[in-house]
Amino acid sequence: MNNLDSQLDKAKTILENNGVIGLPTETVYGLAGNIYSEEAISEIYRIKNRPTNNPLIVHIGDFEMLNEIAEEIPEYALYLAKKYWPGPLTLLLKKNKNVPDFVTAGSDLVAIRMPDHPIALELLKSLDFPLAAPSANPSGQISPTCAEHVRNYFPKQIPLILDGGECEKGIESTIVGFENNVPVIYRFGSLDLEDELKEAWSKAPLSNSEPTTPGMLYQHYAPKTETISTENIETIIAIHHDKLIGVLSYSFCEIKDKNSNVLFQEHLTENNSLIEAAKNLYQKLHHLDQLNLDLIVCELVPNIGIGKAINDKLIRASHKKINK
Repeated sequence: MNNLDSQLDKAKTILENNGVIGLPTETVYGLAGNIYSEEAISEIYRIKNRPTNNPLIVHIGDFEMLNEIAEEIPEYALYLAKKYWPGPLTLLLKKNKNVPDFVTAGSDLVAIRMPDHPIALELLKSLDFPLAAPSANPSGQISPTCAEHVRNYFPKQIPLILDGGECEKGIESTIVGFENNVPVIYRFGSLDLEDELKEAWSKAPLSNSEPTTPGMLYQHYAPKTETISTENIETIIAIHHDKLIGVLSYSFCEIKDKNSNVLFQEHLTENNSLIEAAKNLYQKLHHLDQLNLDLIVCELVPNIGIGKAINDKLIRASHKKINK
């Protein structure tokens, strides 16, 4: 038995005994537990310090399990699932009565996806139950995109973290729900569906006091360091000239204000690729947040395609957003 097989066997045993593990996916790392175990789900909420009104995404390993989790599934939902699963698409559907309320925060809707990661899929296929797997970070903080991030957050609280390397996508899945069978985008994510949904495309407002889907709390994905998102880095640097500043720009930029206290610069992409920017976003934020800075200034990216998802994360990560 190789090391991965041994780790998967250990993970299965932990999950079957109401425990939780760190799970790699193509989007971010998750904190995973059996959706039918109230003990496991309570532990997820406790470890993350997650508000109990914030529902969890259910992860499945095959299409046959979909009908166990959801009912009255719109035809267009099935079309999207067949086209994009496994992948970073979460469908918000009417839940089957089998799904406990403690997974959906009392909602009659359930968020479901099939992750596109070989380790996650192999584990899910070996289990008799789906997994709830919100991001493996304290609630509201930067999502983890490698096993080291999870270990840094929870050095003792999780008995096992499956190491699947760096996440391919780097930001969360796109969440699509249905209103009168019309698809609605509830959360921007790493799957760009604007062209796919065309006239039916929409999205939930940025502020939502009672989130109906994961990731809708206003301040989310946030560094501990004060963070501002902006369309003009130089303006913010000039205002905060007395602070030790780290800059996260879209592509490389030269800071013109030579009297500023910009101690460190990061950029998201070498070749103006929004896909590359998404993959690097949380890793760069993690790095800047470890530098004992007074302020992180983040440049908003082109607001097209997956750029809308990146900007949504930057705005939610920020203490302020300044449009100038």
